[in-house]
Amino acid sequence: QVQLVESGGGLVQPGGSLRLSCAASVEISRIYAMGWYRQAPGKQRELVATITRGDITNYANSVKGRFTISTDNGKNTLSLQMNNLKPEDTAVYYCNANTILTNYWGQGTQVTVSA
Repeated sequence: QVQLVESGGGLVQPGGSLRLSCAASVEISRIYAMGWYRQAPGKQRELVATITRGDITNYANSVKGRFTISTDNGKNTLSLQMNNLKPEDTAVYYCNANTILTNYWGQGTQVTVSA
């Protein structure tokens, strides 16, 4: 069982930055891959970025060059640095842990980009 708790969401103006964090209840070095997904109102949940145990990263085209995913194994934390935020980035952001056998999800954190 893996518990995930997100933090760091909020309201930011276009062009601003936010850093999301996800605290895991287990050693993340033992997790196959972790990632961030988001869901905007009326839309399906979509991939934002993922990172594997071997530090291979993958980003949605819409966030490439603006978002950076990273892990801190010592703190069992997954982070997402979001720069140059746009109104279309507004969504609930979810942390995901993929152990191959099972997917675990956090409760989500709201990010709103608005002037």
